[in-house]
Amino acid sequence: MAEGGDSNCIPVLDMQEFVDPEQCKKLREASEEWGCFRIINHKIPGVAAMSDRAISILFTRLWASMIWAPSRLCVTFVLSWSLHHRETIEMYAQAIHELAMELGRMLAKSMGLVSNLFEEWPCQFRINKYDFTPEAIGASGVQIHTDSGFLTILQDDENVGGLEVMDKSGAFVSVQPWAGTLLVNLGDLAKAWSNGRFCNVKHRVQCKEASIRVSIASFVLGPKEAAVEAPPELVDAEHPRLYVPFSYEDYRKIRLSTKLSAGEALELLRTHSG
Repeated sequence: MAEGGDSNCIPVLDMQEFVDPEQCKKLREASEEWGCFRIINHKIPGVAAMSDRAISILFTRLWASMIWAPSRLCVTFVLSWSLHHRETIEMYAQAIHELAMELGRMLAKSMGLVSNLFEEWPCQFRINKYDFTPEAIGASGVQIHTDSGFLTILQDDENVGGLEVMDKSGAFVSVQPWAGTLLVNLGDLAKAWSNGRFCNVKHRVQCKEASIRVSIASFVLGPKEAAVEAPPELVDAEHPRLYVPFSYEDYRKIRLSTKLSAGEALELLRTHSG
């Protein structure tokens, strides 16, 4: 695989301009060509401030996760946090959830559909901390993988780089820190739902310098019970159905049991026509 690309080529989308049909076209092109894009002018108030507060907590608390659906919010912390800390994280997660739902509607619109795409799909929120040592420089903090769910909204470290995404040529492109923006990655379910049109972007984290690196990832996973399948509007003679219907939980088990974490597991669910 080739190394070293230019992060300036990663598409940038302005959330305030999505009233313009041209932005929907740009969203679809970014989803098909890259499977990832940056968003600016999002509606999350004080995202940098919330991030700083979460990160300051993280240095002593290390790790947290949260799983929620629109009707409930379940917080799981490895160590006991104060009510103030929990409220801060919950406020951030709720704001990100609203953004994720808006992105789902826009992704559907970019395909000519009107849909609250994953209104009831469970989501997961996770804070990641990498404590890179001098000996780790040049090594991988996270190996090459795709996300198993539909999409991920990532607030990357604003000071320490390391995230790399793969372009269509197989070259890795470095994603440089950009304060105030969010990166959106599409996962395996997005590829299946779009009948193969959207790219499930491969990515990794490389150690670039000896320092602490923090990221906040919010995942839209998959439907709790319903099957994942392409809408009938995206299936025709020119685009036969590529994947059999499957549940997210079954797919997650396939990925775990086969240890295929870079999109290969999805190919095990191909239809004969695909």
